Amino acid sequence: QVQLLESGGGSVQAGGSLNLSCAISGYSDGSYCMGWFRQVSGKKREGVAVIGSESGPTYADSVNGRFTISQDIAKNTLWLQIHNLKPEDTAMYYCAVDLTRDSLDYYGDCEIQYEYQYWGQGTQVTVSS
Repeated sequence: QVQLLESGGGSVQAGGSLNLSCAISGYSDGSYCMGWFRQVSGKKREGVAVIGSESGPTYADSVNGRFTISQDIAKNTLWLQIHNLKPEDTAMYYCAVDLTRDSLDYYGDCEIQYEYQYWGQGTQVTVSS
């Protein structure tokens, strides 16, 4: 089965940077969507950034250019670079993978608002002011 393990979270000052990583295992080569999501206690999970095996990245409007998603295919790793962190970025960050076509929109891009198939345990990001 597909397994994902996030790392790289921590406590940082506002304006700082973090580089989150997600190690992915248990899947064979093929089409997929991968992404980062975050959730604050008591609130709905929010899509942050997604990317596909055959499509470029899609970002949530709320990140305003501060986040960059990338993938290292050779190392089976998904990355999220975050710059200029703000207190409102504080959340549990999850990586996820979907191997079905249900995560694709009409144009073949990965949807950012979709319940992905496989999830990691999350890594906490806490930003203080």
